[in-house]
Amino acid sequence: MKDGRIHPGRIEEIVAKTKRHLEEEIVEIGKRTCIDLGIHGLHNELIRMVGRMRYRSSYGQNLLQHSREVANLSATMAAELGLNVKAAKRAGLLHDIGKVPDEAPELPHAILGMQLAEKYGEKPDVLNAIGAHHDEIEMTTLISPIVQACDAISGARPGARREAMEQYIQRLKDLEGLAMSYQGVQKAFAIQAGRELRVMVESEKVTDAQADTISMSLAERIQNEMTYPGQVKITVIRERRSTAVAK
Repeated sequence: MKDGRIHPGRIEEIVAKTKRHLEEEIVEIGKRTCIDLGIHGLHNELIRMVGRMRYRSSYGQNLLQHSREVANLSATMAAELGLNVKAAKRAGLLHDIGKVPDEAPELPHAILGMQLAEKYGEKPDVLNAIGAHHDEIEMTTLISPIVQACDAISGARPGARREAMEQYIQRLKDLEGLAMSYQGVQKAFAIQAGRELRVMVESEKVTDAQADTISMSLAERIQNEMTYPGQVKITVIRERRSTAVAK
């Protein structure tokens, strides 16, 4: 800069030009994605958000690739069940747009994504699928569990996210170990790649009220003591069986 070969004004000009070029590329990526998937009528701002997914990742998994995968899986599953394929594909593509904004309020990304989609004119079935894919709100359409299942499939398939095998196995053991630390717990199983923890308790030692307390306590401890992708659903199962033999 001292000898005049690098001028501050020139730097600002290049930065501005690069920003414009990137913004144009983001919009083009969003449009091309919608064309590839056969999704029409998406608001320009949602198209831009889809394009921005190209530059976002979640646990090493590219967000746009993940969303395209969820869209295609959702469409396939909806077709098999005789449901609205276009709505399922649309919801699958948009389910993670809540992860895109730079400045986000203190909201879960599923709720934020639902609010953004509602702002830009998406229909109620799509909105519910976005907001419910991590169980923040109640599912009200059949498309919602499809999107949730396909999101789990895409995120949990081998190779989707960068995580050392040792770390993955240790996380499952830690989940089960936390559950087994409670009195009356008989067995614990971390399933769905650690997204769900099922806890079997002895009906003679644990009441229904205590089972509720264990699930709440486990959720709080997992949240405070562990690092994990997405969410972990805790299900405490209390079952009493009576057996008699007639001779």
